[in-house]
Amino acid sequence: MYTLLSVSIAILAGLMMTRAFKPFKLPSVTAYLVAGVLIGPYFLGALGIEGLGFNTGEQVASLSLISEVALGFIAFSIGNEFRLEDLKETGRQAIIIGIFQALTATLLVDLSLFVVHLILPEKLSMPQVITLGAIATATAPAATLMVVRQYKAKGPLTSLLLPIVALDDAVGLVVFAVSFGIARTLQSGAVDLVSILLNPFIEIVASLLLGAVMGWVLTQLERLFNSNTNRLNLAIAFVFLTASLAMLEFDIGPVHISFSSLLVCMMLGTIFCNICPLSHDLMGAADKWTSPLFALFFVISGAELELNVFSDAAIVAIGFVYILSRCAGKYFGAAISAKATNCSPSICKYLGITLFPQAGVALGMCATAMQLGEAGSLIRNITLFAILIYELLGPMATKQALTLSGDIKPMPEDVKNRRKLKLEAAKQGKNSKQA
Repeated sequence: MYTLLSVSIAILAGLMMTRAFKPFKLPSVTAYLVAGVLIGPYFLGALGIEGLGFNTGEQVASLSLISEVALGFIAFSIGNEFRLEDLKETGRQAIIIGIFQALTATLLVDLSLFVVHLILPEKLSMPQVITLGAIATATAPAATLMVVRQYKAKGPLTSLLLPIVALDDAVGLVVFAVSFGIARTLQSGAVDLVSILLNPFIEIVASLLLGAVMGWVLTQLERLFNSNTNRLNLAIAFVFLTASLAMLEFDIGPVHISFSSLLVCMMLGTIFCNICPLSHDLMGAADKWTSPLFALFFVISGAELELNVFSDAAIVAIGFVYILSRCAGKYFGAAISAKATNCSPSICKYLGITLFPQAGVALGMCATAMQLGEAGSLIRNITLFAILIYELLGPMATKQALTLSGDIKPMPEDVKNRRKLKLEAAKQGKNSKQA
């Protein structure tokens, strides 16, 4: 009972917060995150009233399945951006920019935190510096996709942005696996080439292969149904199934086999949209079905943010160094590589800003970093602090960048007038019935 009550309150709180934020013209993602913070364990949840909010972190964690499903649908939608006819124009640019900006962010974070290590070696060790630099590669595809959808962004920047955000997951996995392997070597003194090189390669290949197989099977099964409703139900079921299969992990000798949920579901969407002739319609229908799921996902994400990280001045200081150096890496890495690939001036100027948000993938990396013991705890707290800032300010920055680039266009005056006339007519009709 209390779980259902908490879920319903979470969605309602998110929706009400979007109304409260409307005068400020802020993205809905920011409103959902703030709503999550307010009903989380540090505000209303702290009152201890069952059902009013999330009383403990354990209650929030109990809804992790919702987050996994939501990320699966987000990745599935992003896979739709990898249509071959579109990639012929932007594919080369997306690959070069995606790799270069991720590596630039890692390099600048590593250099900045290395300086902090030299000044405060007792607060920040080299394994922590290297691991945080790797975490800097990751972006938040969920926040970016929600902003694009809400404002119906469309144009050269958006067409390039979504494939780059998707590529970040693959690049981030490789960089993190290698960097974390080096960090563990520095801490323990034992070199493990399997975990540094082989495991991340296998994870990426296995994820893409599993997603491709599931996409092909989904397309074959779609042909058995004539009803669009049944086709939609099948597509939704396959996203659930694929997300669940992506949670599998096992060992074959010294090799660890695991999957990236984002990569698997992204590949599912990519194969499906390229070989199924009805994919455009089904993707559009799926987007409408997943709207409340995404709202709940961001409210839960807001409730997960641990505000107690502000109590440690060292974490706040290191966190700000991490945030500023990562933003500089994303911005200048994107600008330099975009210019090198002959992108338009607006893309060179604004693309990096849209890559600031960070969340889900970085949290997964934090969980792995906990293997470093106490060093992992500091990494987690610094990353949580950064995510809190990124998630609240990142969507606003993305919206502003897309607006300035021209991909988000203001509502035409004739549309505004039509809506105003409809609203006035509805009010007049209501008043006449009451009379």
